[in-house]
Amino acid sequence: MSKKTQYFGTDGIRGKANQFPMTAEMALKVAMATAIVLRDARNGGHMDRAVIGKDTRLSCYMLEQAMTAGFLAMGMDVILVGPIPTPGIAGLARSLRADVGVMISASHNPYTDNGIKLFGPDGYKLDDAIEQRIEELVERDLSADLVSPENLGKASRLDDALGRYIESIKRSLPRHENFDGLKVVVDSANGAAYKVAPQILWELEAEVIAIGNRPDGRNINEGFGATSTAALQEAVVREGADVGIALDGDGDRLIVVDESGRVIDGDQIMACLAVSMKEKGTLRGDSVVATVMSNLGLERFLGGHGIKLLRAPVGDRYVVEKMRQEGVNLGGEQSGHIVLSDHATTGDGLLAALQVLSLLKAQGLKASAVLNSFTPLPQILKNIRFQKGGHPMQDAAVKTAIEKAESRFNGSGRVLVRESGTEPLIRVMAEGDDPALVEGVVNDLCEVIEKVSQSG
Repeated sequence: MSKKTQYFGTDGIRGKANQFPMTAEMALKVAMATAIVLRDARNGGHMDRAVIGKDTRLSCYMLEQAMTAGFLAMGMDVILVGPIPTPGIAGLARSLRADVGVMISASHNPYTDNGIKLFGPDGYKLDDAIEQRIEELVERDLSADLVSPENLGKASRLDDALGRYIESIKRSLPRHENFDGLKVVVDSANGAAYKVAPQILWELEAEVIAIGNRPDGRNINEGFGATSTAALQEAVVREGADVGIALDGDGDRLIVVDESGRVIDGDQIMACLAVSMKEKGTLRGDSVVATVMSNLGLERFLGGHGIKLLRAPVGDRYVVEKMRQEGVNLGGEQSGHIVLSDHATTGDGLLAALQVLSLLKAQGLKASAVLNSFTPLPQILKNIRFQKGGHPMQDAAVKTAIEKAESRFNGSGRVLVRESGTEPLIRVMAEGDDPALVEGVVNDLCEVIEKVSQSG
């Protein structure tokens, strides 16, 4: 599945802050359009509320206020919760019986970017058809849909939102379980989880060393977090910690570092959780959903344990869709989005971290022994930037190059070339048993795509 909408990518609307489409005006219209679509879906029924959360970016203030104004103008009440991980908003949308949950964040991107993610009252991201309808309305004059002065919405702040989220995450563990004896370094990427991540681990009795927990509006994901693990790796080794956990800017992905400073990605996390869940009899369908980017080594490892790997397009929304279709309760991405659908409707870095720590505590072994389940096949991923509006993937030379690359592996590897859903990038990935062949395939493909991109 690929998104056909103009503004919505695989993870909501995203762009440079204060530049189209991430302007206050656009945020206002997205809120207004969303309210209209939700009202139409309820056949004109009473509109209740929207709940809005955000990460720690400077531009969140601007977009939060603009979206608040848009919902209020359409007669919806707004509940503001401040900085909170994305999965917290998904959960609050359900528990507060809200019509929509809004997360203002650009996830792992730098602070100069921002984005808007929308969740329905069931806690799941809005489907493509609803987002398409919102986009159609954003292009129109919506002044005729404004409510009368007496029907304007009200805005309020929910002071215990973080406490509610913490309790929902802790309920994923048996009540008696704690992490006493585990020394954990937690890196919150100076993002949305900067308060809740250290707090929840402290409540569960771990010895906590917090880094990346001093946001200033501009340092989110800068030198910290799931996409920049050097600081965490150094801290784990320096402090003699048992394990390190890194979240991204909006807290929906997890990367782990073992006691030696080695990085454990989402594929390895899924591998160890899948085997543990199967042994406990809780892995539904003896299957795991990953994306087309997950390493072939994961597929082979799971197969050796009688577990089937089902692949979905890149994007945790598509992982979740596949999980719901197949009745599977574990899925995720190599990048660290881990979805545990018995407890959450979307990827949740903290929720996944608790399951990993629970596994370490139960086995009583070092993280390096528990979490390095398989040896990944050599895999190379390169990104090629192209001019926005261009379509290099449709070029005949690129299509031919991809076909030739696939034939060179002759069944001993994989080639994946795709356009990013959030940036004007072509992502070129290859993996296989022969590292030299993998490198050659990727380099040759990149050369062709770069030529096409430059000529276009």
